[in-house]
Amino acid sequence: MFPPLKKGDTIGIYSPSKPATTIAKARYERGKERLQALGFTIIEGSLTGKEDFYRSGTPKDRAEELNALLRDPHIKMILPTMGGTNANSMLPYLDYEAFKQNPKILIGLSDVTAILLAMYAKTGVPVFYGPSVASTFGEFPPFVHSTEQYFKDLFLHSLSIPYTMPIPPIWTDDRLNWLEKTTKKTQHHNSWITVQPGIAEGRLIGGNINTMYGFIGTPYFPHINEGDILLLEDTSKTIAVVEKNFAMLKLHGIFDKASAIILGKHEQYDDLGTGRKPYDVLLEQLDGRTMPIIADVDCCHTHPLHAMPIGLRVSVNATSKEITFLETWIS
Repeated sequence: MFPPLKKGDTIGIYSPSKPATTIAKARYERGKERLQALGFTIIEGSLTGKEDFYRSGTPKDRAEELNALLRDPHIKMILPTMGGTNANSMLPYLDYEAFKQNPKILIGLSDVTAILLAMYAKTGVPVFYGPSVASTFGEFPPFVHSTEQYFKDLFLHSLSIPYTMPIPPIWTDDRLNWLEKTTKKTQHHNSWITVQPGIAEGRLIGGNINTMYGFIGTPYFPHINEGDILLLEDTSKTIAVVEKNFAMLKLHGIFDKASAIILGKHEQYDDLGTGRKPYDVLLEQLDGRTMPIIADVDCCHTHPLHAMPIGLRVSVNATSKEITFLETWIS
């Protein structure tokens, strides 16, 4: 489907929401330099160095920035600078046909969920919930070292299937050292959580749940099939917002079709004094429905980050806390 990346290959970079190249320039440059150190040629999108207050440009301008990268036959992978809030406003203007005719490895997280799921819904080409340039590759060691290794394992080599995701030994969600390194971040001992035991296989679908709120029920949202495995994650939300978003999926009937749920670590979660975790709220919304559920998976806003293949089959063994990729995307 996609050949492994190699030194000299070209990565395109765009800014779908926040103007990261101006408001987080030092972090963006650090992330870009890390990719260049891996041997990649970088093409920066047309909105690099530009901003329109809270965003990098108008919806059409942002769409055209991405479209130009999608149409460039030399580009092998496309990464966002970071997320934001407004990627859903780009969806009517994206060139889905260009992506279908010349597929590239399309990666992102957070607000980029809108673009990833829309591209998959319109083309059937797998996409990847994974790192961005500033937010992820701009992170400092030691956490970025694991993220970089996972990136190389998934995209620079012939992937051996089945592939079981490693569990990083440490993680953090500290909001420190964004632009410059001033202190050490907390290194939490890592573990995933079995919320409900069991084993399931199915197509992986999902991403940032708060972003889904902005386009679910539209032609840009993928049809959820019976047996799909849901990937859900979020950042900096209160338990009240978490309940609202889980209830949204319930009301759309999505939980009724899912065979398993993967919950990413929730960066900077606020339980509003309840002592309840996001998975407690999820169980409440499931109304006693049993399915395998793993929580606190390292595939989201926390560091390190391991990419996930949206649109391909995976296995979830919640009992043994294992997530295994069953289909390759490397040709």
